Amino acid sequence: MRILFATGNLNKIHEAKAILEPLGHTVEGLIIDGNRPEFIEPKELGLEHVAESKIEQALALIVGTEFEGSSILVEDSGIFIDDFDEWPGANSSDIEDELGLDGILKLMVNSELRGAEYRAVAILSNGNDEWKSIGICRGELAMKIRGTNGFGYDPIFIPKSGDGRTYAEMKKGEKDMTSHRAKAMMRLVESLRAPSK
Repeated sequence: MRILFATGNLNKIHEAKAILEPLGHTVEGLIIDGNRPEFIEPKELGLEHVAESKIEQALALIVGTEFEGSSILVEDSGIFIDDFDEWPGANSSDIEDELGLDGILKLMVNSELRGAEYRAVAILSNGNDEWKSIGICRGELAMKIRGTNGFGYDPIFIPKSGDGRTYAEMKKGEKDMTSHRAKAMMRLVESLRAPSK
């Protein structure tokens, strides 16, 4: 299946390619009139609502274009820190821009609870059928920034399923099959394979 990923984040496109292309799907960024789409995101409503809003906007954008009827993928993700109530969540990228990773770690300096989880909501739609999945990766926040790979909170996130390294300390591709995004994408693929009811 040819999948058009409606995102401006090239890192997410690379991760989706690494996950989905070995399974026989092609993934490319959705570009309309030379631009990647920008979306209005109702972040105050949470990740799932943001993803649902994005798919509605993306499908509306492709009406009357060569992409109408194509399979469109959207995804929204965030990190949730146990010591705070559902925060930063859907606002993760804004909070990272505002505070930086050092600022996040300063907020945690006196915290004994370092647990956190990445969550991702992915939606795939061809305009008629829609599949949605959620991926969660539990872990904890490191005491300091470690590693130079990945993006976002990867330099401070240590996945529970790993060996003590942050995602940013892992080699390219190691994160791809265990991340929250990978889990959401794999569940989408499983949904596509499932017999219709």
